[in-house]
Amino acid sequence: MEIFTASETSVIALILLVALGILTWGFYRAKPFGKVGILAWLQSVVLMAPWLLFFGLFAAGIYLNLAAILLLLVVSTGLYIFLGRQLRAAGQDVLLREKAAKMMQANQDSQQAPAEKSPEVTESDNGKGKTELLGIKQPIPIPEQDLKVIQGIFGIDTFFATDTIPYQEGAIFKGNLRGEAEATHNRLSAALKERLGDRYRLFMIENPEGKPTIVVLPSSNDPKTSTLSQKLLAVILLVATITTCLETAGFFLGFDFYNNLSRINEVLPIAVGILVILAAHEIGHWVMAKRHNVRLSFPYFIPAWQLGSFGAITRFESILPNRKVMFDIALAGPAAGGIVSLLMLIVGLTLSHEGSFFQVPAQFFQGSILVGTLAKVILGSALQKPLVDVHPLTVIGWLGLVITALNTMPAGQLDGGRIVHAIYGRKIASRVTLATFIFLAIAAFANPIAIYWAIIILFLQRDLERPSLNEITEPDDARAALGLLALFLMITALIPLTPGIAGRLGIGGANNLF
Repeated sequence: MEIFTASETSVIALILLVALGILTWGFYRAKPFGKVGILAWLQSVVLMAPWLLFFGLFAAGIYLNLAAILLLLVVSTGLYIFLGRQLRAAGQDVLLREKAAKMMQANQDSQQAPAEKSPEVTESDNGKGKTELLGIKQPIPIPEQDLKVIQGIFGIDTFFATDTIPYQEGAIFKGNLRGEAEATHNRLSAALKERLGDRYRLFMIENPEGKPTIVVLPSSNDPKTSTLSQKLLAVILLVATITTCLETAGFFLGFDFYNNLSRINEVLPIAVGILVILAAHEIGHWVMAKRHNVRLSFPYFIPAWQLGSFGAITRFESILPNRKVMFDIALAGPAAGGIVSLLMLIVGLTLSHEGSFFQVPAQFFQGSILVGTLAKVILGSALQKPLVDVHPLTVIGWLGLVITALNTMPAGQLDGGRIVHAIYGRKIASRVTLATFIFLAIAAFANPIAIYWAIIILFLQRDLERPSLNEITEPDDARAALGLLALFLMITALIPLTPGIAGRLGIGGANNLF
């Protein structure tokens, strides 16, 4: 007897191939880094393996109970911590070897420096010789005295500047990076602050050819704090979001709340549950930003009748020091909101029984691979009924997962877009943003929510985050693994089960063939 049709088998195979492709690409990316890279890649495998095993067995008709799922997650967490310790130990050895090699290289460069020094650069030149050496051909917006000081921070053991180009209110310094990017940036930034105070910012970015380049801009170009009118707008949007959360709660209870205001006690628990998830998301961002001394704007919540809210848009009001900080702040929100939502969903499913407060169509559980599989594991044959009795936390958790997943889409300045930008850089993030927009435009023919998000991305969130001070250094592979896990769970939360697979799994009233 054929269990899956050809199209359904193709969908399952495609999902598995994508996951395996991600892991294989990660292996080849990590292989050049030796033992450190392989250990970091294994952390990615350990994080992804329980979910791949769970969904793979589920697609094959083998259902793990909640205890088995928790055991998988505990074992995965233990292995992840063990590999992390091994990774730190191996990393220390690598750092010591690199430090010794850099010291030897610095000694060799210092011995060769007199021979390489141009005879045109003398004290009597009053800096003109150095200006000529750096290839300045037109006036630089930075005052000449400040420019000389900035040029003085470069050296043969940090960044050997060869050309200077005007850029906005500052300058671009082309040259050769002579050390590890993070250490060099820290050293140059400290030297710049020591000599010129807080008047300038030093950015280390990649030029179009992929080579490290220094950009110095006045601190007056720093992001501005929110104005009073912007803060007022944030408050108005918050009030509107509370309004839509109440309306959404009424919708799930089967009545229009604003035509039945006396029933506020009925809608309040669900509305508060949605707001708690939204608050957890924003608190996650705020706590991590506070840890890294980064200012965030007020969250601009996006009210929505369908879900209560589509989440919030939050701006950075500080320049980010590096891509690691961008990643940490971007991931913290979906992690906090997602964990709270997932716990609500699991607790709600566990507390659900015949006669529970809510009755939802069984098709409700077909709208998400993640929600459907968890519901099948916990509720079992109850999903074969046309209407399923569930605890209200089930609905709140499902709404929270959808809201969190929508904000984790890899586009622009959404949390997912920032995660991709932090891990893979601006070029990849730009391409992924375009791909996400095209996907949403196509999905809009089947789901109206997709068109809303396509519009939001197009008009509000399509641009990538401005560069951090150190745009060169990538986050470590442990962060990359967490980012991939977040994107993977986002996909499983948003992609629905096909009717055929849902029917064969006994979700939606169809016969269960297993």
